Amino acid sequence: MNEKILIVDDDDGVRQVLGESLQDAGHRVSSAESGEKAIATVREEAFDLVILDMVLPRVDGMAVLKDITTLRPELPVIMITGYASVETAIKAMKMGAVDYIVKPFRMEEVELVVGKALERSHLRRENVYLRRQLETTYGVHNIIGQSPLMRRIFALIEQVASSRSTVLITGPSGTGKELVARALHFNGDRRDRPFVSVNCGGIPDSLLEDELFGHVKGAFTDAVADRPGRFEAADTGTLFLDEIGNMSMSLQIKLLRVLQEREFMPLGGTRKVQVDVRIIAATNIDLKKMMEEGKFREDLYYRLNVIHMQLPSLRERCEDVPLLIHHFLNKYCREMNVPTKRFAPEALKALMEFSWPGNVRQLENVIERAVALSFSKEELGPEDLPREILDEGMVEMPVLHVGGDGFSLDEVLANYEQRMLYQALEHAGWVKTRAAELLKIKRTTLIEKMKRLGIPLKGTSERAAGAASSAEAEGSERVTDPGANN
Repeated sequence: MNEKILIVDDDDGVRQVLGESLQDAGHRVSSAESGEKAIATVREEAFDLVILDMVLPRVDGMAVLKDITTLRPELPVIMITGYASVETAIKAMKMGAVDYIVKPFRMEEVELVVGKALERSHLRRENVYLRRQLETTYGVHNIIGQSPLMRRIFALIEQVASSRSTVLITGPSGTGKELVARALHFNGDRRDRPFVSVNCGGIPDSLLEDELFGHVKGAFTDAVADRPGRFEAADTGTLFLDEIGNMSMSLQIKLLRVLQEREFMPLGGTRKVQVDVRIIAATNIDLKKMMEEGKFREDLYYRLNVIHMQLPSLRERCEDVPLLIHHFLNKYCREMNVPTKRFAPEALKALMEFSWPGNVRQLENVIERAVALSFSKEELGPEDLPREILDEGMVEMPVLHVGGDGFSLDEVLANYEQRMLYQALEHAGWVKTRAAELLKIKRTTLIEKMKRLGIPLKGTSERAAGAASSAEAEGSERVTDPGANN
C-alpha cells in the first residue's frame, strides 16, 4: 500500500493507537497534535489521507478542515468526533470531509473507513491524471501550425472554448476538424465533463436516431432494456456531430428541436429527457449549397452556424509543412522506439512540393509509413516515400541552348511516360483496368507500355506475388510496384 496518512489529534493515546494500527496495515504515518501544526505539515508534505479530530485546542477541527480543503482540494479528510450527532457529521461532510468516525471507535471500523477513503483518493488522482493527459493531447498547443491562418484558428478556440454557443467547423477532409472540436472542449469550462463523438456519416440512418436519442425497453423487437443515447451520455458536456451534412432531413428536424428546447424523447418513450449539451458540428460538405438544393434545413444551418470555424487545407498553409513533418517524425520514432530520423534534402523537397490533397492526415500517414519501413536508416530518402509524392513534380524538362549538346527526346518522353504510368497505377491501387481508364487508354495498351518501359506486371517479393495472385483470383488484376508501399 505505502500510502501516507496524517493523524491530527491532541490526545497522545489516540495518535499512538491509530498510528500503530495503520502502520501494521502497511501505511506510512505522520502525526500532529494541533491544528496549526497540521496545516503547516500539509503545506510542506504530500499526503494521501488526513484523519482529523473535530475538537482541537486553539484552532478547532472545522477550521483546519477548511484550510486543508483550500490548500489541497484533492486530499481526502476523515473527521473524528466524540459526538454521535448527525448534524455534526453532515456539517463536516458539507465542508469537504469524505467520511467520519465516532469516539470511542473500533479499529475494524477505522480500517474500513480508511480503505474506502483511500480508494476514493486513488480514483480522484487517476481522474486528475487522465484529465491532464487529455488536456495535453487535445490542448491548443497540440495543433501544429504557425501560419497566419492557423493563428486565427488558435485565437478563436481560446476565445469561444468556454462559451455555450454552438460551433460549426468546416474544411476539407484531413484538416483536423475533430482535433479542433476536442481542443474547444478540453480548453473550456466543460473540460471535466464528457466529450462524446458521433460520426453521422458512418452510421445508417435507421440506427442514427437510436444512437443519438436512445430507446426505452420494448421500443422495438430487440429493445430488451433501456438504452441511453449519445445526447444523454454527453449531458453537461460536449456532443461532437461529425459529417453533419450526411444527416437525413427527418433527423435534422429532431436535432433542431433538441437545440431549441434542450430536451428530447427517446425512441418508444413517453417522458422527455432534459439535457445541457454543447453541440459542435463538422462537415466537409458545402451546407449552403445543400440548403439551396433542399437537402439541408435552413433553420438548422443557422442554429449550428452560431460560431463558424473554417479550417484551411494544407496547401493554403504550406509554411506549416516543415513543422508538421518534424512533429510526426518525432512522434512515430518515439512510438516505434527507434532513433530519431531525418529526411534527406531531396526527400524533404518532394514533401514540400507535394500538394497534399489528403491534407494533414495524408502527411501523417506518409511520415508513419516512412518510419515503419526504414528502421535501420537514420536518413530517409526519396525511396522511402510513396511514388505519388515523387511523381507529382514530374521530370524537369531540359532546356535547349544554342551551341549546346542537346538531349535525347526519346529518353525524355519515355521517362515522362513511365512516371505518368506509375502515377496512374498508384492512384488506381495498382489495378490495371482502373489505371487504363484514368489514362484514357485500353487495358491492352497499358500492358504493352508497361512491358516496354520496364514496369513489372508481377511483384518480385513473395508477399507481393501472393497479393497479386489473390487479386487475379478476385478479378481485380493488380500489379505490384517494387518501389512503393501500398
